[in-house]
Amino acid sequence: MNMIHHLSLITIILFHTAIFRLTSARVPLTACRSYCGNLTIDYPFALRQGCGHAGFRDLLFCVNGILLMHIPSGSYRVLDIDYAYHGITLHDPAMSDCYTLDRSPKGRGNGFVVEPWRAVYLQPDRDNIFMLLGCRSGSPLFQGFPNKHLPCRSNVSGMSCDDYYRCPAWDGAGIRSSAYGNSNPPECCAVEPAAVRSINISHLQCEGYSSAYSVAPLRPPGPGAWTYGLRLSFSLPENNEGFCGACRSTGGVCGHDQDTHDDICICGEWNSTSNCDSLGITATAHRTELSGFLANLAACGLFLGPCSCVARHACSAPPRAVRF
Repeated sequence: MNMIHHLSLITIILFHTAIFRLTSARVPLTACRSYCGNLTIDYPFALRQGCGHAGFRDLLFCVNGILLMHIPSGSYRVLDIDYAYHGITLHDPAMSDCYTLDRSPKGRGNGFVVEPWRAVYLQPDRDNIFMLLGCRSGSPLFQGFPNKHLPCRSNVSGMSCDDYYRCPAWDGAGIRSSAYGNSNPPECCAVEPAAVRSINISHLQCEGYSSAYSVAPLRPPGPGAWTYGLRLSFSLPENNEGFCGACRSTGGVCGHDQDTHDDICICGEWNSTSNCDSLGITATAHRTELSGFLANLAACGLFLGPCSCVARHACSAPPRAVRF
């Protein structure tokens, strides 16, 4: 075998070895899927940096087997994540329910407030009702709507403050009514999440709040049968549709770039902007290494000498003439 054929064979073998290394690198789906207590943490959520969708980064934390969601209004215990219906259920220990009123002059707890950039991904479910308690007459809820009853709804998803007043927590609290004037706010004001930008108890000058939801086809008969807590819905942008499925179908794990926050498909030792069957300009890791490797191989081929391409893919021997 002459020297040209020998070098060509070495080049082909090393090139295919490099390509095999890049295309065969795979990590199991469990690399980003995790658990906290009895809850599964999966896309678009994650506990590890770079996993999940960027819209849900730095959101969930597992502390002693308890899953917590941290947003500007506080930390909440996550009770359930429904991936099929894109729902997540939270518990706020500072929230009132049918058996306990948790109120203080300065308010305890802050309702539900997320960062403006995250609001497109995470928001209260449309079947969630917020009942604001003991809001002062100077509250932004009542300014600009004198005697029009616009902010406080009589019924939200089949639930209302008039129903809530029937709870045992209100026993002995005196006369209650949902009717109000600008100087006589009600004890309870029911609002839809869409009625205000955020349920910020301090900003709204309220003493507390309660939240209930119903996801059953039939509405519960009374406030004692309501489910108390925060029911949220999560969603992804339209341009993300199908990305994670395509990534997983090729053996990858769905994640995001920690610097640009763009979607990436984690494929073992390299990342792709589409899926693990894509190589070339979509490979975001080892691209520079592969380019340098090919350049060195080309140099070896041009020298037509017995250069030894070592592990660093560099030609260690100087070029010399070849006799045929």
